[in-house]
Amino acid sequence: MRTLTYYTFLLLLILLVAGSACTSTNPAIGQRGYTEEGKASYYSNKLHGRKMANGQPYHRKKLTAAHRTLPFGTKVKITNLQTHKSVKVKITDRGPFVKGRIVDLSEAAARRLDYINAGIAPVKVKVVKPAPAR
Repeated sequence: MRTLTYYTFLLLLILLVAGSACTSTNPAIGQRGYTEEGKASYYSNKLHGRKMANGQPYHRKKLTAAHRTLPFGTKVKITNLQTHKSVKVKITDRGPFVKGRIVDLSEAAARRLDYINAGIAPVKVKVVKPAPAR
């Protein structure tokens, strides 16, 4: 009986800890304050001028980015977690479609974050201005 009580207590403790770990205070995706961390890459120069998912042509000198789910027009602050440099960009495209990456940046944005030579950098993405209502 004593062993059963011990295991019941242990199970309840595990469930309590697991339940609190699943609770998130992160705002809904696309809302001000929403954050995520992962790897960033940047667009190849050969994509310059091609149409993005929002219908506009990609321009490598503009501060833009691709994200899988953030609404077009959302403004985000991207921070390089190695150099602590940051840049604000507008979501204009979908992607990246490579496992483990959360954002693709324009060449100009990647230069500001100082990872052109590396090609990939660990970043934090934070929504600073939600997309305008349509």
